[in-house]
Amino acid sequence: MSRFVKLMLAFLAIILLLSATFSGVAAFVIGSRVLAEAEDRVESDLDAAQEIYDSYCGSLHDLMRLSADRFYLRNALLAGQVPLAYGEILGTMLREDLDFLTVTDAEGTVVLRAGNAGAVGDSQAEDGLVAAALETLEPVVGTTVFEAGRLSREAPAMAEQALISLVETRGARPIENTVETSGLMLMAAAPVVDFAGQPIGVLYGGLLLNRRFEIVDRIKDTLFRGEQYGGADIGTATLFLDDVRVATNVLTEDGSRAIGTRVSEEVYQRVVVEGERWLGRAYVVKDWYLTGYTPLRRLDGEVVGMLYVGILERPYSDLKTRSTLFFVGITLGGVALATGISFFISRRLSTPVRALVKASRRVAEGDLAARVPVRTRDEVGELTAAFNSMTAALAARDEQLKEFTRRKIMESERLAIVGQLAADVAHELNNPLQGIVTYSHLLLERMAADDPQRKSVEKISIQAERCATIIRGLLDFSRPKKPHKKLANLCAIIEECFSLVEDRALFHNIEVVREYADCVPDTVVDPAQMQQVFMNLIMNAAEAMGGVGRLQVSTRLDASRDMIQVVFRDSGHGISLEDLGRIFDPFFTTKAVGHGTGLGLAISFGIVKEHGGTITVESELGVGTTFTIELPRGKREEAES
Repeated sequence: MSRFVKLMLAFLAIILLLSATFSGVAAFVIGSRVLAEAEDRVESDLDAAQEIYDSYCGSLHDLMRLSADRFYLRNALLAGQVPLAYGEILGTMLREDLDFLTVTDAEGTVVLRAGNAGAVGDSQAEDGLVAAALETLEPVVGTTVFEAGRLSREAPAMAEQALISLVETRGARPIENTVETSGLMLMAAAPVVDFAGQPIGVLYGGLLLNRRFEIVDRIKDTLFRGEQYGGADIGTATLFLDDVRVATNVLTEDGSRAIGTRVSEEVYQRVVVEGERWLGRAYVVKDWYLTGYTPLRRLDGEVVGMLYVGILERPYSDLKTRSTLFFVGITLGGVALATGISFFISRRLSTPVRALVKASRRVAEGDLAARVPVRTRDEVGELTAAFNSMTAALAARDEQLKEFTRRKIMESERLAIVGQLAADVAHELNNPLQGIVTYSHLLLERMAADDPQRKSVEKISIQAERCATIIRGLLDFSRPKKPHKKLANLCAIIEECFSLVEDRALFHNIEVVREYADCVPDTVVDPAQMQQVFMNLIMNAAEAMGGVGRLQVSTRLDASRDMIQVVFRDSGHGISLEDLGRIFDPFFTTKAVGHGTGLGLAISFGIVKEHGGTITVESELGVGTTFTIELPRGKREEAES
């Protein structure tokens, strides 16, 4: 069997195997993805439905708050002539399309009902919302349930509206009742206070949600915008009292709203009993839906009902089937087409591929001038042209790299010369600056306290000392001293630093917490240089805290890496993320002008690095900053050497 035939058979075997694998995987992925997108949409729609429901709660809350603040109601309660406010209360109820609106006194006793003027004198002090309004003196809103008797007292028409005959529903839990007489209520209560802020009554009112289709229809219109599939609305929404649909746009077989039908026992157990959301596939009245249910709770947290949204499953199952068949068809067509052209492609590939292999070996051996003639205009020709372009680019890049290297070497030499020149200039400026500092101090000593020129001389002295500090830092940075190492105790060096600063006013209100591990041994360092590092970190921390805060210093031994760690943690203002990567750069400082050279941390970084260690920083704005120094544990022999 020729190599060409073997290539063909291997190619066909691979195509068939991959096609079968991809078809199976694609069918699974498409199905899973379609279902996942549908579930994501249901969950998103359920969140949006909850927001719409909450917006009704917010509107009712604001209405009660504003109505309770009306002067006519306050004056009527204070004067004991509440019936005089009946006209206003009734007008508010009718104008705002409320089902009931009631006023109580400060004890919770009803003194006026707009929906039933003759029913007064009963106490509503035990009602959760009324009690909460009287206790907190703030408006409250929530979902609650009114029994039939209270519905009749608040407004006789509500008792008739709430009455719902239960419909036998597949999968619902067994119950003995055949009618629902209670009402699912959206209710708000607001305290009425006198001019001294003391409660004199409560105004409460709300909406009976039984057969009030405004909310569920608004949810449906907002989320699904009239979208249909197969002549049916694609989405529905429902309000449940316990497990009974009291307001819904789910339709029955005869096209009427499915009022009185009930939810499945599985959903009831999860949402009403356990108080959890439920997302999944469910049979709703007459069709399968992808559904979401969320509990509706009273003010005390007890679940009294559910809010539901659902999307027809058929559009997604049909999409899954069509997508799978389409993908399988494409795969089979691709196999047939690949089989037909594989013979032609393999024949044309052999010669130019061998040429490419030969040229590739030449490039691997360093011959960047290797080229392959372009003899075809197909993919192999493009590959050949790309290979030639690649070798040409490699040759050009090689020359660019050489030129870049030469340029960088020249720049490094120039920077070294500039650095040396800066150090020499700083050294030459240091002597005259010392004279300026000395003589300005002498002038200050000889001047009287009330001398009008004293402030000018003080400014000269301060600025001269600042220049001298910058020059000393520049000299330390440009010509770092070789450390004179010896065995030393880091805790003792830290304590020596604190002894130098603890009497300063800046440290009077700073709590210093020392956490020195007993296991930390002496190590080989230059004590003077490490004191410079520790002092810089201590002073930076004190300035970052503004002289008030907590500075925690701890030491520990990382025996696994044979490293000693020193940690400085302050409670200062912290360092921003954009500044955090630059704090070790020379001359970078976050302090105000005149209060820092920007060389302290750069010098400290160099000292720690010279000791073979590392210094790192972590910071969070408003929380504080932590510097961690790690030094290798040196041996006595190193100090002696």
